[in-house]
Formats: sequence, structure tokens, C-alpha cells
Amino acid sequence: MTRILGDLAPRRTLTYRETGATRTPDALPAGYHHLRHSTPVGHGPADFRTAAEAVTTWRMHRATGARVRSAAGRAAPGVTLEVGLGVGPLAYGVPCRVIWVPEEEHRGGFAYGTLTGHPESGEESFLVELEPDGTVRFTVTAFSRPAAWYTRFAGPVVPRLQLAYARALGRVLTRLVAEG
Repeated sequence: MTRILGDLAPRRTLTYRETGATRTPDALPAGYHHLRHSTPVGHGPADFRTAAEAVTTWRMHRATGARVRSAAGRAAPGVTLEVGLGVGPLAYGVPCRVIWVPEEEHRGGFAYGTLTGHPESGEESFLVELEPDGTVRFTVTAFSRPAAWYTRFAGPVVPRLQLAYARALGRVLTRLVAEG
């Protein structure tokens, strides 16, 4: 995985203009592929707290096998991180910056945006909500488009991989919540 921490913030910039657009999932910007995947992961306030903690501390991502490198142990606006997949020489890390964190009592999670060097351009949010009926719902919302020749070349495969990863995150978070 590449080494980005320490010098990433001053050298890398966001690769899109619509910063914060995942706050309004029904009005994502045109010109991007849109993704929205939602799944129940538990029930009640205790499950909500467990799910929100797993999301905001990178535990959910790490439980999928992804490596997360960040100077911060928790998502907060401005935190820079690298999410990596793969093993050995096939490991690949992508740079991101946390854009926003919800500040509501019954919502937890964060959204990050792509930085220069990321193969995609856009933003993705990972939100946990405690609904009025007690359902704990996890939702991934994203807008993205290719930023590298190989993601342009991959065409419609990339959105399918993004959906598969969102589904995997939901399954992993359900398991983490069940484990407490």
C-alpha cells in the first residue's frame, strides 16, 4: 500500500467540486454514476450505538479485509485516510478526506471525498440511522466517475464492484452489531 500519511494533506486536493453533495441523496450531481444501497443492520439504541461506532472508527471497513491508514482513530471533517485492498504487490491504497459527519442524535457515520491519486472522482457516505420504529439502517450513498485511464477502461464493471462492496459493508456491519 502506498504511504500517504504525513504529507498527504498539503499535497493532495479533492478531485470534484460538489463537496458535501451526499448530504442530500435525492439530489446527487449530474454527470456521475449514482449509488444508493440501504439495509437494516439491527434494532434499538444499543445496536445503533454499536453500528455508529463501527462505522466512525473504521472498524466496519477493516472487517471487510480493507486496510485503513489514518492519523485519526475516528472520522471527523478534514481527516485524511487511505483505504487499501489487495495483498502484497497487488495491494492498492486510495486517498480520501472526510468531508462531513452528521451531528444528529439518531444518525452516525461520515462521508469522504476522493483526493488526487484516487482512481475515481466523487464522494461516498456511510450512514447509520435509528429509525422511529427502532430499526437501525445502514446506507451507502455515492456519486463517482472515473479519474484514471484504467477505471475509464473498466467501464460498467466499476459501478458493479462499488455496489458489491456496499452490500459487503452491510453484511459485515450486521455481523458486527450482532456480536455487540
